[in-house]
Formats: sequence, C-alpha cells, structure tokens
Amino acid sequence: MCCRVLVVDDDPHFRQLARDVLEHRGCVVVGEADSGAAARSAAERLAPDAVLLDVRLPDESGFEVCAALTEGGRAPAVLLVSASDYGGCGVVAVCGARGFALKSDLVDIELAKYWPVADARTPR
Repeated sequence: MCCRVLVVDDDPHFRQLARDVLEHRGCVVVGEADSGAAARSAAERLAPDAVLLDVRLPDESGFEVCAALTEGGRAPAVLLVSASDYGGCGVVAVCGARGFALKSDLVDIELAKYWPVADARTPR
C-alpha cells in the first residue's frame, strides 16, 4: 500500500487521471481540491500523508500553497507537478516540496523517492 494522498489541481480531468494512477499504484486518494484555498482546507480536515500539488492554481501558486502546507509539525510530503518544467527552479526546495515532476511523467514517477512509502507499482 502507498499512502493517503490529497490531489490538488484545477483541471478535473487531470485530478481523475491522477486518482486512477495513484489508486492503481496502491495509494488511497483521500480527497481532491481545485484551488489553493480548497487545498488548505482539505489538508487540515483530511491530514493526508502526501499531496500531489499543481504549480498553477486559479487563486494562488502551488509554491505558496506548498509552503503553507509544509510549515509546522506533522506536514504532508508534497510533490509538485505541472505541464511546464519547473524542476530546475530553486523555489521547489525553498517552498518545502519533496520534489517536482511533469504531469506527463506521473505514470512513471517513483513515488518512494518523494513520499515516505514503498513504491506500489505491482498490479493488484
């Protein structure tokens, strides 16, 4: 089993794709959010182990949301994603994210590299 994940993206199609991929890999998607404000509320309410967080949200940047989610005590492990490559950007480390990945690479991402769980690629 993977971990309890909150998926944050303003595109409902990507949220469904991410849910399908993560659940196939053994993760439990405990919730979804489509904005920074909704992400903060859902994270507080659901206390996920990990967050898959889009960099571009309608109300604020994913970098700002990540910084807010990762400050303090028991913070979730955040993996930032985007259709654009921000991987070389130093902001990724500064905002508290465990890493960055392109959305197009979601199927192949080694989750254990970013989230405190075993990689669960084996089919159920």
